[in-house]
Amino acid sequence: MSALSNTNWNRRNVLQAAMGLAAAGGLAACGGNTGRSSGGSGEALTQYFHAYGEAGTEQAIKKYAAAYKKANVSTNWITGNNFESALFAALLTKKAPDVFEFHPQLQLVKSGQVADLTDLINPVKDDFNPNDIKSHTVDGKIYGIRMIDDPQFFYYRKSMFEKAKVEVPTTLEELIEAAAKLTTSKVKGVFLGNDFTAIQNVIIWSAGADTINANNEIAYHTDGVVEGLKQLRQLFTSGNVLLDAPTDFWDPSSLNQGLCAMQWGGMWSMPAMQQALGDDLGIFPFPKIGSAGKQSVYNGGWSIFVNAKGKNVEAAKEYVKWLWIDQKQYQEDWATSYGFHIPPRTSIANSATKLKSGLPAEGVKLFTDYGHFDNIAYDQTMQTAFAEVIASSVRKNGNPEAALDTCDKKVNVELKKLFG
Repeated sequence: MSALSNTNWNRRNVLQAAMGLAAAGGLAACGGNTGRSSGGSGEALTQYFHAYGEAGTEQAIKKYAAAYKKANVSTNWITGNNFESALFAALLTKKAPDVFEFHPQLQLVKSGQVADLTDLINPVKDDFNPNDIKSHTVDGKIYGIRMIDDPQFFYYRKSMFEKAKVEVPTTLEELIEAAAKLTTSKVKGVFLGNDFTAIQNVIIWSAGADTINANNEIAYHTDGVVEGLKQLRQLFTSGNVLLDAPTDFWDPSSLNQGLCAMQWGGMWSMPAMQQALGDDLGIFPFPKIGSAGKQSVYNGGWSIFVNAKGKNVEAAKEYVKWLWIDQKQYQEDWATSYGFHIPPRTSIANSATKLKSGLPAEGVKLFTDYGHFDNIAYDQTMQTAFAEVIASSVRKNGNPEAALDTCDKKVNVELKKLFG
């Protein structure tokens, strides 16, 4: 949910923009609307949400909170590009939120910042996508409840493909060739986001590699990933890529306005794209890279957490259970009424009629067949290190092997911190 955002903040950036607690900025960074609910008359609870771009999201979250009768729940709806700094700065103060949305991050668990929610989830655990449970689990305990799953894939204009006599690419080589054939004096072949970091994880997965393995060791430094980086450098310099677009990949404008023929984006953009393009819209996963590669889809999303260091932990857990476990109608509303997302709970996904046919159903199938989920241990420091590989070897013509060697050193330092 951020397809219509008018800010420059990429809220679904694969980097996840998680700032370390010690490095967080001042609380004054929070510029959101407090939006106190008039719902309950018991405990006073505060929840933090970033400002979603889609119309109606703020009103929906506040409507849900107002319906809760056991506490007075206020919402900090944080606008601009400073959600992480505002959130983590607040967590260091007495005004810390009781509940907040974010992504699964191992350092939040290790620091004791997020509460164990296993007791809430266990009774319905089998109703959740197993990968959503796995991505929130540490030492058998579950931290956080997934609210929405957000698959990311390529959108394309069917009419442009037909005119250029281009088939849907299944390999990165074919994508490069397609971008060349689709580029005209007015249209670029492909848009991968303004700095290519939106695709940094799928580069790894499509090359048949992984971020880190089951032994918490580096798994991304492979010949296939090196090959992919070299091919992306070729694409970047080809003149067939849309660069410096008015908005980033999370916004559908580049494809909708005819600036490109293919655009990497999230399923949340699908309704706006369908409204603009109708049946002239198709989707496909990120193509495979090299002989060991496999097509891939990145599954982003957002989760709700309880502040384990807050004053009202039990009351916060009770509220979170009520909203994100018990209230299935609100969960479906949140997932399908403001852009398209896949409900993490199987029972809700199965009843979500908006996702049952047409292009939404195709998106669900790509998610099912090719989806990859975040590893809770692959943290922001590691993601940032790999983003520097993209900057060096794709955008600046550096040596991919040397860039990965530098990345390895940084990642290994972080792995040692986390696992000894």
